[in-house]
Amino acid sequence: MRHEEIPEDHSDPLLSFLHRCIRLAIRVLAVLMVLVIFWSIADVVYVLYMRLSSPPYFLLDISDILQTFGAFMLVLIAVEIFTNIRLYLGSNILPVELVIGTALMAVARKVIVLDLKTVTSEQIFGIALVTFALGISFWLVRHSNKEHGGEEHH
Repeated sequence: MRHEEIPEDHSDPLLSFLHRCIRLAIRVLAVLMVLVIFWSIADVVYVLYMRLSSPPYFLLDISDILQTFGAFMLVLIAVEIFTNIRLYLGSNILPVELVIGTALMAVARKVIVLDLKTVTSEQIFGIALVTFALGISFWLVRHSNKEHGGEEHH
């Protein structure tokens, strides 16, 4: 999906200034997202080290494994968000397919770490509906992109 960028030499100086401010803010977000990604990776390494170095040594229980999967998924979601930011900065294309894919990954992470002992049937039904809606949306966007001459740029 295309969006119109305000040209740098726009006739309204206020709009031009505000546009440059927003672009700067997005660049700051990109830098912060990279820092969050590295911090998250360090956290995954630290938590794994702590779990593996405490008795029983080099063993993880199911809870530890699920928490590790959840932490990995968080890092991958952060990378996808960074990719969204980079694509937004680098082109005039809104990466709708990638945004929906990122949302699907976030829901998948929630499902992976979900403790079925603490959630209600309504919450599970809600997660199922969100997953279904995102899946249909992803399929529709991908199908539409293929019909209109190719896929979105990733």
